[in-house]
Amino acid sequence: MIDSSAFQGKKAAYYTLGCKLNFSETSTFGKMLQDMGVVTAQKGEKADLCLVNTCSVTDVADHKCRQAINRMVRCNPGAFVVVTGCYAQLEPQRISEIEGVDLVLGSNEKANLVQFLSEKWAAAESQENHLHEHYSVKTKDIKSFAPSCSRGNRTRYFLKVQDGCDYFCTYCTIPFARGFSRNPTIDSLVEQARQAAKEGGKEIVLTGVNIGDFGKTTGETFVELVKRLDEVEGIERFRISSLEPDLASEELIDYCANSRAFMPHFHIPLQSGSDKVLKLMHRHYDTRLFADKIRHIKQVMPEAFIGVDVMVGCRGETPECFEETFDFLKSLDVTQLHVFPYSERPGTAALKIEYKVDERTKKERSNRLLALSDTKTQAFYAAHTGKTAKVLFEKAPRGKAMHGFTENYIRVELPPHVAREEYDNQIMEVRLGDFNHDKTSLMGVII
Repeated sequence: MIDSSAFQGKKAAYYTLGCKLNFSETSTFGKMLQDMGVVTAQKGEKADLCLVNTCSVTDVADHKCRQAINRMVRCNPGAFVVVTGCYAQLEPQRISEIEGVDLVLGSNEKANLVQFLSEKWAAAESQENHLHEHYSVKTKDIKSFAPSCSRGNRTRYFLKVQDGCDYFCTYCTIPFARGFSRNPTIDSLVEQARQAAKEGGKEIVLTGVNIGDFGKTTGETFVELVKRLDEVEGIERFRISSLEPDLASEELIDYCANSRAFMPHFHIPLQSGSDKVLKLMHRHYDTRLFADKIRHIKQVMPEAFIGVDVMVGCRGETPECFEETFDFLKSLDVTQLHVFPYSERPGTAALKIEYKVDERTKKERSNRLLALSDTKTQAFYAAHTGKTAKVLFEKAPRGKAMHGFTENYIRVELPPHVAREEYDNQIMEVRLGDFNHDKTSLMGVII
């Protein structure tokens, strides 16, 4: 039994790095602590507790994590500092040696964050010096699943449906940081979605590490989950955050095309448009399969927004391989490219590949793909000007423009003089106009 009295009135500060899954988990941690009587520290207030949820997808991410931890310690002298997330799992000893860090929780332990806090925070407060402890386990022993369905400061809810990955791509440390693929039951996820609806939620984004692999733990399938969630009353929109191309089955795509609430919006990682590089990466598909998936989505959902992850400068990506990637992406009917420069990760199999790409070349390749992405995104937006669409608006600071997204993920802006507080978390019919000043949104007119 946890004694919540020790938490009453304490102030907490949170900092999250990395993916949507991390933001969802941090939001859930915050809600758990709020239920124990902890309040969120406002800007300028000193926190009693600091929680940093880390990422380790690149060496730049590692550096940003260390900066964030040091900043939290510096800005909140005497606070109890907890670090969790992927970097905490991979480098617990290094993090625990940072001055001011009290507790480092790996992937297993973060599921019981409040229990660890109740024990260690109380112990630290009874001592002159804080404790310095870390907990992490080997990948094969990461078995816990921390449920998460929360929205934090956002309108959209993020529902964690899966964690971990069994793929072991040669460039990636995620299986080491988050363990093997695992998931809760469909029934438990449906119940969380129903609770979000009771709280007024209208849109839920399904998050996870490899969500198409859902079912390894329970003997269920991702398609079954999608069908059950589609029946949840009150939730008007579902989005699938990221789906591996080999797991994007025609059955799933066809169901989404005709579903009640699943939006015409997909995010599908490619990583490389060169079959040679895909083999070096140990990806589970080739460019032909990927292209077939894109064609099928566009066939059954012509106005679908399709985002694509692509990595540049990985080991083995010769100039010829990059040109294959560029030409392949140019040929695809996709909407946006999420471009990531390759980063060497200790312990990964990619380090055995001899051919290396220098940093200058990585930057040049990234810029070419980002320019291609801008061209595709703006063409997609421009094709929708003059049309009507349903937009879910999100709260904006007073006097600022209000933004929201259409069903197919076009960002829409309402100017400050038109925006109203009552539009927050409301789905409204809008006529789509021209681009805003920086071409990140289409201007909208309420119908």
